[in-house]
Formats: sequence, structure tokens, C-alpha cells
Amino acid sequence: MAKDIDSIFFDITPEIEALAQKCEENNAIDKELYTKYEVKRGLRDLNGKGVLAGLTNISDVCASKVVNGETVPCEGNLYYRGYNIKDLVKGFLAAKHPGFEETAYLLLFGELPNKKELENFQEMLADRRMLPPNFVRDVIMKAPSRDMMNSITRSILQLYSYDEKADDTTIPNVLRQCLNLISQFPMLMVYGYHAYNYRRGEDLYIYAPKRELSMAENILMMLREDRQYTELEARILDMALVLHMDHGGGNNSTFTTHVVTSSGTDTYSTIAAAMASLKGPKHGGANIKVTQMFEDMKANLTDWTDEGQIRTYLEALLDKKAFDKKGLIYGMGHAVYSISDPRADIFKKFVKQLAKEKHHEEEYALYEKVEHMAPEIIGEKRRMYKGVNANVDFYSGLVYSMLDLPPALYTPIFAAARIVGWSAHRLEELKNVDKIIRPAYKPLAPYREYINLDDR
Repeated sequence: MAKDIDSIFFDITPEIEALAQKCEENNAIDKELYTKYEVKRGLRDLNGKGVLAGLTNISDVCASKVVNGETVPCEGNLYYRGYNIKDLVKGFLAAKHPGFEETAYLLLFGELPNKKELENFQEMLADRRMLPPNFVRDVIMKAPSRDMMNSITRSILQLYSYDEKADDTTIPNVLRQCLNLISQFPMLMVYGYHAYNYRRGEDLYIYAPKRELSMAENILMMLREDRQYTELEARILDMALVLHMDHGGGNNSTFTTHVVTSSGTDTYSTIAAAMASLKGPKHGGANIKVTQMFEDMKANLTDWTDEGQIRTYLEALLDKKAFDKKGLIYGMGHAVYSISDPRADIFKKFVKQLAKEKHHEEEYALYEKVEHMAPEIIGEKRRMYKGVNANVDFYSGLVYSMLDLPPALYTPIFAAARIVGWSAHRLEELKNVDKIIRPAYKPLAPYREYINLDDR
């Protein structure tokens, strides 16, 4: 009797369970061996300092300073091409113009543009805000995915088929491809979201981007049925894009970009690999986890102002008794920063302003309480080698929810910004390194003689 196709592909049968058990048993490695062989798990030491794997001019994540010959933690700073992100943000706000396009120019080309250069760059991006003929119908509308990161990644890989020079890895051609993808990304994201909802029975509306609008304004306009947004909403989304644009060469998705680029592959495959990395809940997907955690928290608290109740819930999180039972307080802690995440510090000022406009003051107050209480509780419950602070994901989920952005697009919006950083790092890798990245892993399995099948 033929087996049901769905059961073959999707059921976890007893046979698969048994084979999975073998996988677990034969793949387990004693944690003490990592210490014995001085293996830096996660390519980081106990203090969170990363193993030096390359050089970059693009951005710098600074979380320590040297005092009297000793390296000590300090307030976090993020530099784009040597410019402090805090100074860049001040400049955008003082000039009252969007920061995404200017920051993208800086990361890609290594210097701040003058007015004419910025105008030309904005025109260049506007010219590229289009998809190939029938691409929406033939690719985006067909078999839309419930996961927008997968949907966008599929679209990026399909764009390879429309590019006559897809495999050309010369700098001018790769720059052309990157500029196209940066400009097209909001449409891949928004149209993919609308296509999935349409298949679920909702109305379909596809709006073309407008040349005169910024990246942030176009995202809000194309996403909303009435195409309306406030100046504050556009400014805060623009700020989110600037803050997420790059974060050093060692973050997971950017390191993936370097690794895959070093193999000599094409731009579309490289960006697709970076997308796969960013999708993970330990990386770009963390902002969704923060929002979901707070929804669960609010459902379990009878009084959002009661610090005793908040403490009990946070302790339950760490004891794997609440939310997803992973033992994590999402949005707290960072691989590098130990005192403060500059992106979170900048974001927080705008979050408070948006919370007031959107009448979410009580929810914002709850976030503030958790931000202040969580580090102390984590310190009591965990053996800590470095400080714990709120990271950018802690507040970004709240911002996106107040902007009425669908949770399905939280991580894609991160990607819409980070694709600029990926592009800059891909160009840097192609220019400077002509050697495939291949770190070493120490083998632990003993050598064995083959045994004939009949003798096993």
C-alpha cells in the first residue's frame, strides 16, 4: 500500500525519532574538551571578545578602553567609517533630513557625500526601485511563504535569473547588483507580505514606490492601505534603518557575507546566505522574541507597575518556567557590549516620544522597569563574565509594534537596513582578500577499521 505523501514528508515517525537519537548520541561533545583544547566557542572568549578573523574599514563596535595598561569595559560606541553613530544621528536631526541614504553612501563609498553627491545617489536609488517585468506575478505571487525572510530570500535568488552578468564578480558589476538589491528590497518585502495575506483571503493592494520619498517613507506608504504616515513615524523608522545598517565585520550575518564571498560565488547567493543567518532568533529574529515575551508577560501580570510581579516573572524566565522555557530574557545582553548598547540608547529617546504620540506610555514604562531590573536578576541567577544591558532589539520590537508594522516584517526591516552593510563588506572582501575562509576544527573521533556488512 502506497504511503500518504504528506506523512512521508512531514510526519516525525518512530523511525526518524530513533535515527535522531543516534544523531544526538554520536554528535555529543564533552563541554570540558572545549576548554582543554582552548577552543573559542562562538569564536569568542569568556569575556565576549571575538577571535580576530579579518580587517575592515567599514565599522567598529567599541565596548572597552585601555586604562593604565589594562583593558576595561566602557560605554558602548558604534562607528561607521570612523564616524560615531551618535554624531551621525545628531547631524541628521539637526539638518532635518532622512539619514538612510546618506549613511548608505558613507558605508558603501567610505566618505560622507556633499549635497550634489547625495542628490545623485538618491536619484540612482530611485531609478532602481523597480522589479523585472511580471516579477511580482511570476515569483512573488506564486506559492507565497508565511515567513517573509524565506520569501525575500527566494526572490533574491530568482533575481539571479534576470541578470545577464549574474556571475561577474568585478567591483563595478557587484556594486551595480548591490545598489539594485538595496533599492528593490522594500518591494520584495512589502509585496511578499501582501501576497501572502491575499492568499489568506485579504484584499490585495500593490503600490509603486515614489521617487521623491525616502526609503523609510516608501516602506510605510507601500505597506499601508491608505498610504498615510506621520512625520514622526517616518523619522523613527529611518532612524531604525540607520542604527541597524552595520555592526562590525564579526556579527553573524556579515561574517557569513565574508565567508561566502571568499568562495567566489555570486552576489545573489551571498546575500541569500546572509539572509538565512539574519533570520535566526539569536540574531535578527530577536526583536520578534522580545515582543512575544512581553505579550506573554503582560498576560501574566495583574499589575504592570508591580515590581514584585515583574521580578517573579523574570526569574521564571531564567528558570525556564515561563514563555518559551529557553531560560532567556530576550533583548538583554550582547556578545560585545557589556555596559551599554549605543543603538539602544539612541533608540530609547525616540521610543519615549513615539509612545506618547501613540498613547502607549504604560507599555513603555513596563519596558523601562524590565530594562532596569533584568541585569540585576540575571547577575543573581547566572555566572557572568561580562555585564548585561539592553540591546537594540529590546526596544526595536516595541517601536515596530507602535508603528503598526506586522511582526512578520520585523526581521525583514532589519535586513532592509543591513543589506547595505552586507554590500559594503562584500565589496571590501572582493577588493582585499583572494583566499577562501577556512578555519580549523579539531577532530575527536578515533580512526576505525571498516567492518564488512555481514560482520556487523
